[in-house]
Amino acid sequence: MSWVKEWLDRPTTLRRAALALLVANIGIVCTGGLVRLTGSGLGCPTWPQCTDDSYVTTREMGYHGVIEFGNRTLTGVLSVFALVAIAAAWRQRARSRKALRGAVWVLAGIAAQGVLGGITVRMTLNPWTVAVHFLASIALIALVFALWDRTRGELPRWTAPRAMRTAGVFVTVVSAVVLVLGTLVTGSGPHSGDTKATRTGFDPEAVSQLHTDAVMVLVGLSVAMWFGLRALGAPLRVTRAAAILVAVELAQGVVGFVQYFTGLPWQVVILHMLGACLVWTATLNLLARVTARPGAAEEVQDRDHSLASTA
Repeated sequence: MSWVKEWLDRPTTLRRAALALLVANIGIVCTGGLVRLTGSGLGCPTWPQCTDDSYVTTREMGYHGVIEFGNRTLTGVLSVFALVAIAAAWRQRARSRKALRGAVWVLAGIAAQGVLGGITVRMTLNPWTVAVHFLASIALIALVFALWDRTRGELPRWTAPRAMRTAGVFVTVVSAVVLVLGTLVTGSGPHSGDTKATRTGFDPEAVSQLHTDAVMVLVGLSVAMWFGLRALGAPLRVTRAAAILVAVELAQGVVGFVQYFTGLPWQVVILHMLGACLVWTATLNLLARVTARPGAAEEVQDRDHSLASTA
């Protein structure tokens, strides 16, 4: 088993496990959307079993059961990636104990998200629990991104002014608000996940307009940050992070308008959910770039080298 230890000791193993977790968490958001958009939300009508007599889907449940059960099994894939990340972070704890704590938190979040999904099913896809379930995935993506970013091994060489750091936090808050408003649009729209599911009762037109207004604010702030970072002479990778966020936001806006004016076809809605995750990830990336402090990073690296030498 020495090869396993050698593999876990490689920084690239931890980095790739974290990246796999990030991609898989975004993927499970999209498959969860597929469950709702195909009316398969109660394909498995109970939890943790799929039926009262079986933990897996049955032939009588048809494709709805297959889709719902398939989404459930992806939690196991996420858990495997998280366990690999924990094992690698434990082996490499002399370099950074924060990575180990982050990996443990990610595994705990995956378990909590699985339970929350079960509660959502047992509450017959109540739109409020569905919204919380989605937002919990967004929070989990933030945890995973922090873990992945910590394993990238990039030491910042530039400190953003306090005003720009504050702006980065503000953009992140607005991005989160956009996501919350997006769940209200979803909870008020036609794709409930099952005919038994209720709706929020809000006017879809009104909440859609509110969501659009928040998106406009987010795009404006992101563009302003890009101009501000360029004016300050920020490093390329920092200004590039702002440019990527603006580009993803604009693409997401196009998809949003297409889905609205074409009657919300499920294929476009899935693309919009993917875009929401990408906007959030790009937001987190920009936040990480403008809040990084070179002195703190170098201090951590020096301490890690010291721990490694005494181990």
